[in-house]
Amino acid sequence: MKRLNEYEVEEHLEGLSEWRVVDDEIVRVYTLDSFPAALDFVQEVGSVAEHLNHHPRIIIDYKNVTLAVTTHDSGGLTGKDFELAEACDAI
Repeated sequence: MKRLNEYEVEEHLEGLSEWRVVDDEIVRVYTLDSFPAALDFVQEVGSVAEHLNHHPRIIIDYKNVTLAVTTHDSGGLTGKDFELAEACDAI
């Protein structure tokens, strides 16, 4: 998949709330109501990631879940990353 240029990345970010670019990834921290809710959310993210065959880096810190997404094969951000971000926001 084609790596997005800086303009394309900014354009995609406009449609997402709370996601930000860090190096060659897009990152968002979700704050859930509790640790069990965070685990449930991560399970849902896992299902979505498997369906899209695109897997985020996930960090669970009590009720905070950090997702970081990039396309390693392309060496940066692609449309696939934003598709996964949108799907995670819809959970």
